[in-house]
Amino acid sequence: MPEAEFLFSETSQYLKPEDIIQLRNAYTFGVGAHSGQFRKSGEPYISHPVAVARILSKLHLDAPTLTAALLHDVVEDTNISKAEISERFGESVAELVDGVSKLARIEFQTQEEAQAENFRKMLLAMARDVRVVLIKLADRLHNMQTLEVMLPAKQRSIARETLEIYAPIAHRLGLNNIYQELQELGFRFSYPMRYNVLVKATRAARGNRREVVGKILEAITLKLKEASLNAEVTGREKHLYSIYMKMVEKHLSFSEVLDIYGFRVIVKDIPSCYVALGMLHSLYKPIPGKFKDYIAIPKNNDYQSLHSTLLGPFGIPIEIQIRTAEMHRIAENGVASHWLYKNLDGEFDELHLKTSQWLQSLVETLSSSTDSSEFLEHLKVDLFPGDVFVFTPQGKILTLPRGSTAVDFAYAVHSDVGNCCVAVKINGENAPLRTKLKSGDRIEIVTAPYAKPNPSWLGYVATGRARSHIRHFLKTIQYDESVKLGERMLNQALISFNINPDSITATQWDKLVRDSGVKSKEELFTEMILGKQLPAVVAKRLTAPSESIAKEQAANPITILGTEGLAVQFAKCCHPIPGDPIVGIIKKDSGLVIHVLECNNISHNPKNQENHLNLAWGKDINRTFDAGIKITAMNRQGVLARVAAEIAKADSNIDDIIMESENEYMHMRFILQVNNRFHLAQVIRSLRHLQEITTISRTGD
Repeated sequence: MPEAEFLFSETSQYLKPEDIIQLRNAYTFGVGAHSGQFRKSGEPYISHPVAVARILSKLHLDAPTLTAALLHDVVEDTNISKAEISERFGESVAELVDGVSKLARIEFQTQEEAQAENFRKMLLAMARDVRVVLIKLADRLHNMQTLEVMLPAKQRSIARETLEIYAPIAHRLGLNNIYQELQELGFRFSYPMRYNVLVKATRAARGNRREVVGKILEAITLKLKEASLNAEVTGREKHLYSIYMKMVEKHLSFSEVLDIYGFRVIVKDIPSCYVALGMLHSLYKPIPGKFKDYIAIPKNNDYQSLHSTLLGPFGIPIEIQIRTAEMHRIAENGVASHWLYKNLDGEFDELHLKTSQWLQSLVETLSSSTDSSEFLEHLKVDLFPGDVFVFTPQGKILTLPRGSTAVDFAYAVHSDVGNCCVAVKINGENAPLRTKLKSGDRIEIVTAPYAKPNPSWLGYVATGRARSHIRHFLKTIQYDESVKLGERMLNQALISFNINPDSITATQWDKLVRDSGVKSKEELFTEMILGKQLPAVVAKRLTAPSESIAKEQAANPITILGTEGLAVQFAKCCHPIPGDPIVGIIKKDSGLVIHVLECNNISHNPKNQENHLNLAWGKDINRTFDAGIKITAMNRQGVLARVAAEIAKADSNIDDIIMESENEYMHMRFILQVNNRFHLAQVIRSLRHLQEITTISRTGD
């Protein structure tokens, strides 16, 4: 077929003659293996692997990769075995083909589970050899290029998976051309009407733009010549998906987005990049806050360029990228620009080391994620490029996703640092662990040897790595205490339905465990703690012989002993302490959260109380709890010292303090450590003796 000859001709420009012979042999072998098979378009099936190999040949990939591309479907779709491929074409090719082969045809409970398992296998194979994902991406790209033959519903499903997973993987690996084409095709088939409207609008506007782009190109070229810079300057149109996303995210009209032009300047070396930047800033005024130096601080995928947005003629914003030829090669082809895996000294290059570290991080995530939806959630978060650059105390740069917190940073350093972190200093100042990080922040994590992850962290961490490690800890280290509390929660729910927990038979338990998709009763109890199962719902699914249980028993509360550890949280909005009437709220991913009964942050609408649990404090609780108080005092010298002294006399400790001054008054908010409500009352009585204090009350955070 002509396409195969094109492949052999194109690859002969950089491969050895013996490599071309191997490709021809692989093509002949593939033709025989796929004989009688056709694509939905009616073409012989072999046309697909040839097209995949041609896509990869444009990246100048090596002969084993192209050979595996020609054979990537023979194990899945024919009777050819991995051993036969290994015998004919070598172990390296066989491993690549096996890595790319899709998951064996087994029955999954949901489409999401099948998708998650497919990506698990792909990532594990990627961690062994990144060429696997290059073939997989080329495979997806050709499938997207020929998606018209599918039914519209199938087109949308494949296109959205492409936008959510495959395009970000291509971007993360720096494969710019593949990334942009996957995005354009994904947009076209996900939103066909919107795509067609934008196509017509860009065609209509193209004539008007051509003259403006030409004038800007000429002005930039002349300005760079003044500095004796030999530069290649090109103007480019924004891609449709980029236009669409700007319209959606910034609520702009089409004409507003279209006024932003893109120009690329390629120079010989790094000093020339900065000279060119200075010349262009003297030609057009830079827009404040729109400059990024990715040369000094490269992106995760090793992308380097200077980015600046300038105010061009007629007040038009124009985007400028300045880079060297080597940077441009990496920007276009990413990890594939170094397809030779080791240099002459046998060392991995920096880009491959970064890629390997990222893949290993994903593998760690998938190994500790047992739930398919949880794994896909982690994968989608970690695939998108990091937007925040922060520094360790030693000056090392870490790149994290936008919205990352100090806890995310701690886990990015090491899982042990994350598990044991208790405090953080940001730019030398103490800050809450939930603080969202900004580019340029210098982060110092404070750890304690006996500290443990807090379930509340799940409410604000942004990275899959942090979320995965926290969940893994909750599921394993605190397993026993979670099982006990989960059992108490279920027993209370059963009693509320007039069902004696002891009357549940082994057959009923077996059926419930099987229907719930868990492995044991103990796992079901821990899922209730993590908020994945509601005790009331589980109780309803259990049917037991009705027994006579007194009505007063139906209101028997779950006893809180204060020793449950991470199985429960005490809400910071109201700081419940022994002696307070309390209620438990089951919160997804955070588990059981205890509030004061009258807390303003819980719903008292009966319709919303299915996940409320009746709780009571146990007797002889021997530990301290956080309690909040608010004090307004005369702003006099030494008042804080006197307040602190009275708190100490009352045998209480200060955990946190916030102060504000207002004219003659000082407002102080304390988090104190007390044993119970009676102890807190003693502290407040002691403070009322101070003449400077005008008001004192209990409060939340």
